[in-house]
Amino acid sequence: MSSKPNPKVSETELEALESGFMGHPRPLRPLFFTEMWERFSYYSIRPLLVLFMVATVGSGGFGFDEVTASAIYGIFAGSLYLAAVPGGWLADNWLGQERALWWGSIIIALGHLSIALSAIFGMTLFFVGLMCIVLGSGLFKTCISVMVGALYAEGDVRRDSGFTLFYMGINIGALLAALIVGVFKEKGMWHVGFGVGGLGMLVSLLIYRFSARKTLTHYAQAKGITPEWEYSNDHYKNIGRWVAGFLFLLAAAVVLVASGMLPFNAELVAEYMTYIIAAVVIGYFAIMFITPRLDKTDKLRLLICFILIIGSTLFWSSFEQQPTSFNLFADRYTDLNVLGFEVPSIWFQSLNPLFILLLAPIVSIIWVKLGNRGVEPSSMVKFALGMLLAAAGFGLMIIASKSILTNDTGLASPLWLVGSLLLLTLGELALSPVGLSSMTKLAPKGMQGQMMGLFFASLAMGNLVAAFFGGNVSADKIEGLPTLFTTMTVFLVVTAVVLLLLAKPISNMLKKSEEADTAS
Repeated sequence: MSSKPNPKVSETELEALESGFMGHPRPLRPLFFTEMWERFSYYSIRPLLVLFMVATVGSGGFGFDEVTASAIYGIFAGSLYLAAVPGGWLADNWLGQERALWWGSIIIALGHLSIALSAIFGMTLFFVGLMCIVLGSGLFKTCISVMVGALYAEGDVRRDSGFTLFYMGINIGALLAALIVGVFKEKGMWHVGFGVGGLGMLVSLLIYRFSARKTLTHYAQAKGITPEWEYSNDHYKNIGRWVAGFLFLLAAAVVLVASGMLPFNAELVAEYMTYIIAAVVIGYFAIMFITPRLDKTDKLRLLICFILIIGSTLFWSSFEQQPTSFNLFADRYTDLNVLGFEVPSIWFQSLNPLFILLLAPIVSIIWVKLGNRGVEPSSMVKFALGMLLAAAGFGLMIIASKSILTNDTGLASPLWLVGSLLLLTLGELALSPVGLSSMTKLAPKGMQGQMMGLFFASLAMGNLVAAFFGGNVSADKIEGLPTLFTTMTVFLVVTAVVLLLLAKPISNMLKKSEEADTAS
């Protein structure tokens, strides 16, 4: 991103704009709060979904079995991140990042409103609301990450640190959401809990409209840069018609399923979605590797992105056990009586964001200090470290699940979950913000939204795989839990070793390729 500072802006003001938010560009602050409240809205419904769907009809739920509820959650969460791929493409080629984020915010808000009103108008409106959240998030997620990445020039050592701070906003929202909706869940006030998420999305929308947009415009004008987030490519025509046609087909499918004319098997859909997403991601990269439009360095950058996306998929397939198997484990097989107080099971979902808030600033400082000394680990090494930490967390869950089978009460100590979630959080901090940063840093010009979308596709596959395993946490399958957690541990360790072996040769290849391009 080239820049030529506006001569009318003083050096003092430029310095304030460049480091006005905890040493980072000032626009990071409103983007931080926009993302925080959007994530508050999502994490308000995330821990409720599976528990709500398995709750009996008499207690206000749908009365689904664990496998079906987990599969539906996996379809929702997987589709939410999968939607980031076409969402990123639409932002790059049609709407531009800013307009895509704005319309995505509105659609998400409508989704939350539909879920809250489903208490009156029935189950169909509930699922329509989930679909709106998926569609809106597809536009929102890639755009705000690309905007954050656009604040940093190439080679700025603050980039990973900035994304780590941005990640804190996500987790403040998640922490507040879990604490609040946990109270409503214990009282059986499901739709009030869902409605709280809608209020959070409304706050996010207002912050973006009246603060973030203004600050971003001022920043771009003062720095004399072209605001990348306002423009889109003009390579394709009639995109609006294709979008309208897709929405028409989606509405028709909803009507057919709701009327019973089109059967819907959640488990089968979740399974085939996993295959389709994997095929799409592999196919996309295969096409990009053979296209003459990209040079050798760009293709090598894409190879690194591809490897990181594979690693990310395996990490999230373990990490996203939290809303499924971990959530059910806490609700059914954990001793929730702590010093005479009955802890709401959903409150365990607040531990991950709480740990991130405590640890993210420390991790951010560590990356900056290592970067300033020129010894910061590569993205692949950070990914491998994250996976090894997550593997250690699942090692604790292996012990916890075995303790259930051997003790008289059939309940595990809550400390097992606390320790496991602490290790998973450390793994997340080593991997997720670095993954977001790497996609914006490595993506070829004009493909930032698409790369970010593909990274979120790895979260989609991870959620679907996690949901498949999560459905096994029921009374008749409890003996299989140690095997489940052992499987996740082995996958993580093997992938970490592969990444460590590839890290140095890949980095050397990229460095030589970039030097060759510079020389030519």
